Amino acid sequence: MSSEKVLVHVIDDDEAMRESLVFLLHTAQIEAEAFPSAPAFLKSLPDARLSCVITDIRMPEMSGLDLLRRLREMKIEVPVIVITGHGDVPLAVEAMKFGAIDFLEKPFDDEVLLASVRAALERQQGEAKRQAERADIESRISALSNRERDVLGGLVAGRANKQIAYDLGISPRTVEIYRANLMDKMRAASLSELVRMALIAGILAGDSPA
Repeated sequence: MSSEKVLVHVIDDDEAMRESLVFLLHTAQIEAEAFPSAPAFLKSLPDARLSCVITDIRMPEMSGLDLLRRLREMKIEVPVIVITGHGDVPLAVEAMKFGAIDFLEKPFDDEVLLASVRAALERQQGEAKRQAERADIESRISALSNRERDVLGGLVAGRANKQIAYDLGISPRTVEIYRANLMDKMRAASLSELVRMALIAGILAGDSPA
């Protein structure tokens, strides 16, 4: 797991359960914060440092399922682990349809919960890195000239320099110059790396960047 600071949010109307979960997470060197209800948790947004949420499925005011629906409406992407009681598996399955990544039936083993939390944290940190990488690539693409973007689109489509030159109505030598410039601006060491970056940025084969 990354050394980046993480925070797990525990939501449960049962005070004993909240305290038990927070204590367990703290013993595993995982920072945690507890909330007695989903509305109380939502009030902490959008300033909260979101890494992972553990929520009971059945709670007054707002259920865990309703919380998942609300997070989706707010376009907040955070891994959510749902805790269910006996007979609540159908609800848990429904929760997974709304984005929960795991559900645990009470009583559950401490190590099972910790393993689920660690997997959620690694997933969240990996997603944060992917988003940062995409933002960096998009920033590089924005620095390209229109013609360099045209050449990039041709390269991603797998076209040779001569074909790109024909499509754009310029000479192959000019395409080589644009290609060298965009490789430099994109900081790509190879064509394969350039194509990988273009795909991460959402440039589909056959399309020129906007």
